[in-house]
Order: sequence, then structure tokens, then C-alpha cells
Amino acid sequence: MSGAESQHDVVVVGGGLAGCEAAYQLAQRGLRVRLVEMKPHKRTPAQTSDRMAELVCSNSMRGAALSNAVGLLKEELRRVGSLALQCADETSVPAGGALAVDRERFAEAMTREIEAHPRITVEHREVTEIPAERPVILATGPLTSDALAASLAAAVGAEHLAYYDAIAPIVSADSIDWSRVWKQSRYGKGGAVRGDRAAQREQTAQPEPAAPPEDAAERRDDTEAGDEAYVNCPFDEAQYKAFVQALVASEKVEARAFEEVRYFEGCLPCEVMAARGEQTLSFGPMKPVGLTDPRTGRRPYAVLQLRPEDEAATAYNLVGFQTRMKYAEQLRVFRMVPGLEEAEFLRMGSVHRNTFVDAPALLGPAMELRALPGVHLAGQISGVEGYVESAAAGFVCAILLAQQLRNEPLRPPPPTTALGGILTHLGRKQPTYQPSNITWAHIAPLDPANGKLRKRARYEVMAERALRDVGAWWAAG
Repeated sequence: MSGAESQHDVVVVGGGLAGCEAAYQLAQRGLRVRLVEMKPHKRTPAQTSDRMAELVCSNSMRGAALSNAVGLLKEELRRVGSLALQCADETSVPAGGALAVDRERFAEAMTREIEAHPRITVEHREVTEIPAERPVILATGPLTSDALAASLAAAVGAEHLAYYDAIAPIVSADSIDWSRVWKQSRYGKGGAVRGDRAAQREQTAQPEPAAPPEDAAERRDDTEAGDEAYVNCPFDEAQYKAFVQALVASEKVEARAFEEVRYFEGCLPCEVMAARGEQTLSFGPMKPVGLTDPRTGRRPYAVLQLRPEDEAATAYNLVGFQTRMKYAEQLRVFRMVPGLEEAEFLRMGSVHRNTFVDAPALLGPAMELRALPGVHLAGQISGVEGYVESAAAGFVCAILLAQQLRNEPLRPPPPTTALGGILTHLGRKQPTYQPSNITWAHIAPLDPANGKLRKRARYEVMAERALRDVGAWWAAG
């Protein structure tokens, strides 16, 4: 760098929650930061204010209890000096068991702290390509401009960048009625079911009955997960038809103007598929071919498959069931699935505009692009979901970068913590990488020596362990 640019140690692009948190943490560690924010010259379609850290959707940062994974994440951030949590606590409003803020006062507080910091310089302009300066943190959020997204796609490969995020719900393993389901992969092949998007590519029109697929592409998708890679929830004909009718009739979240519906055929909401015809799902993600219910010895009429979210199989993803249904409707409709009548939902489904990268394929241990050393990603562009998670990703990215710049060994937060769970999610390979809120499945499970604890007690023990471990990690360094 030369001229004015040489007066800065790190460039941060984006003044949202992740960018502000990253800039603040770097500056607190003695580094000079240039934070580039395009407002007030330009806003995304979701923004209405010129302040930084604008909350564009709800004013809620979700549950506060430590038995809630996001509640734990917030408490960890408090204990390690997060700017976002400091400002959130200062501007909180009554919200029952959640942390909610006065969004205007929150953005004012964040902006004031960033602009007043002696080691942060704010520059207002749009960044249309990856800056040449190194190191740089890209924290441009889910509505990253088309020009910058194109620059990123050129650097990492367009196949590693997504512009819409199709998220299926996740349920807790111990809330599944295991007497009603069984484990089996299609044709006895571990992972033979294709990923959520791939499984739907054939759903471009009313499907026609097809023989069990034997093509090479299907076989190449096999994994080493064994014959218990998937959990199968079987439907008889009446259950299936009632489920389809409920999907079609359910209340949906309307797309916002900047999310004008442009669904990819490979990531259709389940209710869109259901509306195409009563049998569409049974020839898509609910096809029963290659499966035998051990209780009947027969192939079921249809199945909804669940895939483990973590190595310990503490949580399961509803394969192919990304949805725009309202949350209350998701609870009602998905609890019609045999075996999920009492399901605890760790994450609800959604489909919305969201630019993000395939983090497990692209990012190294310091949240740095392997293809572009010195270029780090933070916030929703890396694949986290939610206000708190975005701030946490900015925090972790800054801490790891500061360690690099001091030529220290990387010391990430422990995997037993919610902060460590952010990195676990970014590094966990999936058939199709999807953004996610923090869940207990991202945090290392308890040692079996703890015995079998009921859900709430287990989460409380995990939270106690996490706070102890994050405190030791923080004190060491």
C-alpha cells in the first residue's frame, strides 16, 4: 500500500454487524482499520437508514436463556467484549424472554462507537471489486452488490457462490419418535440421496413415474456414511395426500421487493413443488424407491428423509424441505410427518435472497479464502444466519486475523463453545452447504460419561461448560 492507504493495517468492507464488530475488535488490539461503507452514497434495497449496523428485519436478537444456543452465544459475546452486545444491552427494550433493541438507538450507538474510535477511519464509497489491499475482510452481508459478487465469483468460481438461500428445517434428534421411523439409505447406499437442490432438479414439470435411477450421476453421489445415513419417515397414501394439501393451503411469507421470486428449479420451496401436482413430491424429495420399511417389509407410499446435521447426530435436517411457510405453519404442517409429531425445531426453514459462499470448500481456519490469501470473509456472506451470528462471525474473524498479524499460532475459540460453533458450521462439509443460525448441533456434544440427560438439563450443562471454556480461552490470550 502507498499514500493514505499505508496508514491502515487492515481494510474492512461493509459497515453492518459483522464489519463493525470486526473493525472494532481489530482496533481494540492496536491495529489501524479503514472501514469502507457505501452508505450514504448507496443503499441496498433492504436499507432505509444511513447509519451503520442497521437492523433491516426484526428488532429481536432472539432468545436470552442459556438453554437456548443463541442465548449462550450472546452471553459468550458479552464476556469477551463484543461491541454489538454492549450496544444491544444499552438499547434493549422489553421482549419477554428475548433480547430486543430499539433499532434506531442501537444503530446510533454502533455508529457512534465506530466513528469515535481513534484507530478506525470510515470511508464512504461503494466497493465494486475485491480490494487489492491485504489483509482485507469482506463483510458485505446477504445483499452484496452484483459487481462485488461477480468479482468474488471470478476469484473462487461461480459454482461456489449462491444468490438465494434455501434452508430446510432442523429438528432435535431426541425429539424424533424413533418407534415410527427407521434408518436406511436408498438402495443400501450411504448418501445415495442427492443433496436438497440436486434432488429437485428433475422437478421442472409434472413428473412421470420413473424406474429407480441407476445412472452414473446417482452413483457418484454415494458417500461412506453407510446404510444408516438417512432416517426415513414413512407415509401411507392418506397421510401423504393430507400432508400435500396442508403444504398447499399453508400461509406463506411474502417475498419482499428485492427478493422478487426467482426460484431455481434445483431449490424450490416444498410448497411450490406441492402446488405443481399432488404426486410431485412423491417423485422428488419424498420418493420411496430403494427403501423398505422393516416393520412392514414393503416400500412405503412416500417418505420424508432426515439427514444428520452433525457427526454425533444430535440434530437432523429435513432433506429437500426448504420453505417459505410462516413459522407457526411450519410447526403445524411438519408435525404431520410420521415421527415428528413432537419435534423440537432447532432451525426453521426459509428461502430468501442471500449471497454467500461455499465456506467449507473455500475458507481456511482463519476464515481466509484459500484461493486469495489475505482475503477474509465475515458475516452472512460466509454462511452464518442472523444478527447475533453475524456479529459473532465478525468477532471471530477479527480475533484470528489479529493473531495472524502478530505472528502467533491460531487460537480459535474451543469447539465446546457457541463461538467455536460458528467455525464448526463454516467448516462442516454438507452435500449442499446452507447458511444457518447457531444450534446446539454446532457445539461439541457432552462426553457420554455424563450419562443420559434430559434435553433442557443437557443444554444447561453444555452452556455451563461453554462459559467455563470461553472464559479460559479469553483469559489465555
